[in-house]
Amino acid sequence: MSNNLLSITEAVQKLEANEISSLDLVRACKAAVDEKNSTLNAYLEVFEDIEEQAKAADERRANGERGALLGVPLALKDNILVNGRRASAASKILENYVATYDSTVVKKLKEAGAIFMGRTNMDEFAMGGSTENSAFGVTRNPHDPTRVPGGSSGGSAAALASGMALGAFGTDTGGSIREPASFCGLVGLKPTYGAVSRFGIIALGSSLDQVGPFARSVADAELLFKVIRGQDPLDSTSITETTHPKVQETRRIGVPRALLKEGVDADVLARFEESLKKLEHLGYTIVDVEIPSAALALAIYYIIMPAEASTNLARFDGVRYGLSHKGENLFDDYAKTRGSGFGPEPRRRIMLGTYVLSAGYYDAYYGKATAARAQLTREMVAALSGCDAVVTPTAPCPATVIGEKSDPLSMYLMDIFTVTANLTGNPALSVPMGTVMREGTQLPVGIQFTAAHGNEAGLFAIGKTFEAA
Repeated sequence: MSNNLLSITEAVQKLEANEISSLDLVRACKAAVDEKNSTLNAYLEVFEDIEEQAKAADERRANGERGALLGVPLALKDNILVNGRRASAASKILENYVATYDSTVVKKLKEAGAIFMGRTNMDEFAMGGSTENSAFGVTRNPHDPTRVPGGSSGGSAAALASGMALGAFGTDTGGSIREPASFCGLVGLKPTYGAVSRFGIIALGSSLDQVGPFARSVADAELLFKVIRGQDPLDSTSITETTHPKVQETRRIGVPRALLKEGVDADVLARFEESLKKLEHLGYTIVDVEIPSAALALAIYYIIMPAEASTNLARFDGVRYGLSHKGENLFDDYAKTRGSGFGPEPRRRIMLGTYVLSAGYYDAYYGKATAARAQLTREMVAALSGCDAVVTPTAPCPATVIGEKSDPLSMYLMDIFTVTANLTGNPALSVPMGTVMREGTQLPVGIQFTAAHGNEAGLFAIGKTFEAA
């Protein structure tokens, strides 16, 4: 197996046995970049000093140092700040912004010895489900370049799936790690809200966003998560590992059948039913669960998320940092800067968010959405009280053809199974469950496990068992 296709656990074992060097790994990943990135557009920038990073890691290992990720090349989504590196959130308004500090996630990865290959493409300000909304061009799916890799973290998924890194990080606001993981045949984790610090992450929806890993195996995802997790005094929403009680294992898996009645491709549903049988053979009892408000999750999400987005994006005004166009007065400054700096999707969500937060409509929309969110959270707690995880397909279909979902509403419907975990704060894991045929190509699809708050360990246990069967 080529070095750039190793799992992280395999690579670490080989590094510790001196069978390979970090420089070998980086050069193998760079060769894949040189061969494929011009087609896939996964990376917006590959850092010039990757070989120097690798040589330094090899020297540290030779001197007896050890780190969970020492010498492992990783890819970072373009909204995760690295001191001295550009971070544009794939938007023209931040095209030339250079971070002046490390995000907490990056700080932890540096302490673990990771190498950063570069910054990956994404939907602008993480707004989208396909990575077609980047200001710097569409990212393509390595399994079929005519199709999307999913979004908004599609660049990270495509980079890992094509061998341009050994692991990758994205952010997940409504499925933006899990959906690309499903479309690209990877493992993707959305941690418990607050389990990973959001300090130094360019925000979309502050009550929804979480940083999480893409990996080739559940064991890799667990390793990456353990490195980045933990309470952070710089993020008041972060939590300690002991915040939530340990969950007792029941060997029961809950299925919300009402959500599967329509809108799911028949062959995806067939793979899902096969996966349920597989879980039964592994000793799990499959039970039906009721989460009535899950049918409203998309409506709730597409009120709360634009409201938070419009608030977060208000800071990009052409005055403090980022793009700045001068007009005849202050209003002209704002209008010219934001009009040319934001693409269609951010503008759409800014307008939606401003509308639902306005004095005349706050109670009618945002107030009701927050109440419905609280009800959905209670229903999820009840559903998980008698089982280890709730399971659904990750997405209702495989990767779509580029341009197929040009209607924003049809794109939003792709999030039907993923948004609930963001609204309720639960951890959720997408694991490959097979492939389906589209136009002569086998395309991967994923199964999603959602567990109780703080029960990532339970997700990893189920995921490893499912993956190995």
